[in-house]
Amino acid sequence: SRLAVELLGLVLVSVLWGCTNPFLKRGAEGIEHVRHSDRVSQLLAEVKFLFLNLKYLVPFLLNQSGSLVYYYTLSTTELSLAVPVANSLTFLCTLFTGKLLGEEFGGKQAVAGMFLTMAGITLCVMSAIDGNHTEKPNIITAAH
Repeated sequence: SRLAVELLGLVLVSVLWGCTNPFLKRGAEGIEHVRHSDRVSQLLAEVKFLFLNLKYLVPFLLNQSGSLVYYYTLSTTELSLAVPVANSLTFLCTLFTGKLLGEEFGGKQAVAGMFLTMAGITLCVMSAIDGNHTEKPNIITAAH
């Protein structure tokens, strides 16, 4: 169904965004050591540092491809479903990927937050499913 395709698109966006976030953070390590005398030179040096660094560039390009999928998905999906689902799942993907890379997880509060996030996503999806099955009145036929 159309809703399933929309949800798969949102999951893909979340994976592309969330799984690349910890890699972007790692790829940017060392940028704080880039020093130049004026603002313009500093900015250019930082951009050069990032874009000549494959550990940053590859996750950045994957992350941006997630943005392309997101904007396409927004054209077919209701905002009330797309925004909370994509952002919540991105958060979860970031947490899981960070954990796999050895980052701190956040303990019991993070686990509780993940369960609450999943409950919220579930409610959004259930609401969207109910909305798709509800018969919407056709204005043209209702007028006749």
